[in-house]
Amino acid sequence: MADTTTYTYVPHHRTKARLAGTTAGPVKVAELHAKGNPAARFNAWFAVQVTDGVGTMWCAYAFAALALVSLPAAINSGSPVILVSWVSQTFLQLVLLSVIIVGQNVQAAASDKRSEATYEDADAVLHEAVKIQEHLAAQDKVLDALVEKLQAGRA
Repeated sequence: MADTTTYTYVPHHRTKARLAGTTAGPVKVAELHAKGNPAARFNAWFAVQVTDGVGTMWCAYAFAALALVSLPAAINSGSPVILVSWVSQTFLQLVLLSVIIVGQNVQAAASDKRSEATYEDADAVLHEAVKIQEHLAAQDKVLDALVEKLQAGRA
């Protein structure tokens, strides 16, 4: 049979690696902790522990209660500057710190979930593309056979 194929499939290097199972899945926030020397690992661990503790709504409520302890003194001072200072420097900074961390944790979890879904979708598309390549190769064989028959019929 004469080879009349005009296309040769050459998979992308990432496709080859993915099909061979040599690529990792999507990167997750939890996987980004330091893996270096003991001091770097301890610092990363300690930072995560503090962030996990401060990044809760219970901590935000505790900070709000702590800030409210000094509210009467700010009101009794009679100075609007001191009251504004209390609101901005004491209440907002203490409470918003925890609330922002909670929000970032929620966003990071959502981002990890989106990343996993995107990775799985891309993996499915890759496998579908491989099946399409196999289908096209099978069609090429049938077309080659038809061309060969047509050429043999003319001769």
